[in-house]
Amino acid sequence: MARRPRSGPGRGWLLRLVIAFAFAQGAVSMARPAVSYRALALGADETAVGVIAGVYALLPLFVAVPLGRRTDHGRCAPLLPLGVLLISGGCALSGLVSSLPAMAAWSGVMGLGHLSFVIGAQSIVARQSAPNEQDRNFGHFTIGASLGQLIGPIAAGALISGQGGALGRTSALALLVSAGVCAVALTSLWRIEHRRTTGTRPRAEGKVPVRTILGARGVPAGILISMAVLSATDILTAYLPVVGEHRSIAPATVGLLLSLRAAATIACRLVMTPLLRLLGRRALLTTSCLLAGLLCAGVALPVSVPVLSAMLAVLGFCLGVGQPLSMTTVVRAAPDGARSTALALRLTGNRLGQVAAPAAAGLIAGAAGVAAPFVLLGVGLMGAAGLGLRGEGGKEQASADEAVSDRSNRRSAPGGCPRDRRAARSPRSGG
Repeated sequence: MARRPRSGPGRGWLLRLVIAFAFAQGAVSMARPAVSYRALALGADETAVGVIAGVYALLPLFVAVPLGRRTDHGRCAPLLPLGVLLISGGCALSGLVSSLPAMAAWSGVMGLGHLSFVIGAQSIVARQSAPNEQDRNFGHFTIGASLGQLIGPIAAGALISGQGGALGRTSALALLVSAGVCAVALTSLWRIEHRRTTGTRPRAEGKVPVRTILGARGVPAGILISMAVLSATDILTAYLPVVGEHRSIAPATVGLLLSLRAAATIACRLVMTPLLRLLGRRALLTTSCLLAGLLCAGVALPVSVPVLSAMLAVLGFCLGVGQPLSMTTVVRAAPDGARSTALALRLTGNRLGQVAAPAAAGLIAGAAGVAAPFVLLGVGLMGAAGLGLRGEGGKEQASADEAVSDRSNRRSAPGGCPRDRRAARSPRSGG
């Protein structure tokens, strides 16, 4: 008799989670450029825009690991509605206040809500996915994020107008609408987490030290790759409006460009499984990060809008690889009883990047021009390509994947026995 729910692509819990994530991420993707435009309307310069974008990630830095600890020893689902409420409140209040410090503070609340939602959701996917399903299910899960990143910037661009003195009013309207969009996610948050899975999870003897988690082979590489990829996505979202202002590109066009990048990311994640079979995990990570680095640096060039569109489409496809594969890497490498904490550490690395990258981008943009931060991001992504080459896959991971595949085949065979099914769900494999 099966002892835990399966998580195939047609399962309702995963579909509902993807839908909820799409609304929550759509609200954030709509709010981030709206915050930048509203800050510009309130008199912010490039450096101030970078600081406000960084504060979005600052508050979550202090709560990511405690949330992960709590999730390792309890249920994940309560974090999802909490995250939705915090995102909605942060979006709405960012649109109502009229001072830059207050906007930065509510942007931080928005980031805290996003972190809460993502820790809970990623932990559910890791907990309810068999080892040989993790790449696929994390890929499907991140499609929700990409859908939000596709729709959010288009909606923001349609609502925001930069003509005359309307920029402050229309950007505030976009933030209020994004709060309502996020609230819709609450309608999909039912029966996401299976209590049977929660109840049969092995209890940890005690807290696994953070040093031990970070020392596990694969965890640091997964964290740093994710950090580089998310920093690139974040700077594109926050600074492409600034680039558009300097190159006289309309806000609606900037929104379409950001959505084109997100659409390419969705396309990548839809074909993730055949790409993995064709290239292998290590080659796919390395190649995608290297190409993304070159293209991200290319955004600094004064190219035409059609050329920029093509560059962002290929860039979005390449950026689609790093997040789901880094999630699986961290989950598989983490010690037993500490997978949610390891995912939280990965998100802490993401938030560190979101604090440092926009702040550094603001300083560089103030000194060397608004296109210069994209060169810095390109260098970071090329470094991530080196990490993918060194820290990912290898013979040990290949052997583990082959063992999982063999166990999966035995489980699906007519003579498969319950013992084979239990072996395929070994906690050490990250299920």
